[in-house]
Amino acid sequence: MIRTSVAAISLALAVILILPWLVLWTVISGKPDLMYNLAMRIIRVETRLLGIRVNVQGLENIPPAACVFVANHASNIDPMVMIPAISRRVGILVKQELFGIPIFGTAMRVAQFVPVDRGDRESASAAVWTAVANLKKGFSYAIFAEGTRSPDGRMRPFRRGAFTMAIEAGVPIVPVSLAGTHRALAKGKGIVKPGQVTVRLAPAVEGSAYTIDQRQQMLARVEAVVAAGLPADQQPLP
Repeated sequence: MIRTSVAAISLALAVILILPWLVLWTVISGKPDLMYNLAMRIIRVETRLLGIRVNVQGLENIPPAACVFVANHASNIDPMVMIPAISRRVGILVKQELFGIPIFGTAMRVAQFVPVDRGDRESASAAVWTAVANLKKGFSYAIFAEGTRSPDGRMRPFRRGAFTMAIEAGVPIVPVSLAGTHRALAKGKGIVKPGQVTVRLAPAVEGSAYTIDQRQQMLARVEAVVAAGLPADQQPLP
């Protein structure tokens, strides 16, 4: 509990004291890299304060150009361990409500994060096409393809949005298996438990090799690869 409290306080101070200046610099310069890179450093520090040891495997599987990183979603700390592990700036499709948070919402917008209302099909579709346009410009995205956190850490069926993005933009998908995050912070819990988690990146699956009519085939292939990288207690049920 002490670790979680210290990490929460230090993160709040960073958001209040540092983030506004970074957002201002980004708006003036039009260059979000400084803000993004410093944010990733802060998150890495927060992760260490929480006692989370991150084991990253397969960085050599990241393609040189734009791609979509597709991962399972077992815990609220998944973005904290996955996003800083990726060796480039990436965007995320984020719940629309979070964009209403002062300063934080502005930071997400200038970093090319995309708001999405998962209960509104038109909003979800618009978010996908915004991401497709950015992918074609060379910007990468990270997607938690289950759409919501697993209640018990076991992987649930993937949704189709990430695969539509990859096929329409003609970019590869990098399957990412997040192992152990559900033990560090289970759904519904507020205290982070120290321990090791693994971010495992598998070889990319080329989106340009599929048509939109073959989207389900691509989904099944990536889903199987992500599942294969998970421990037994996170494997999807038959």
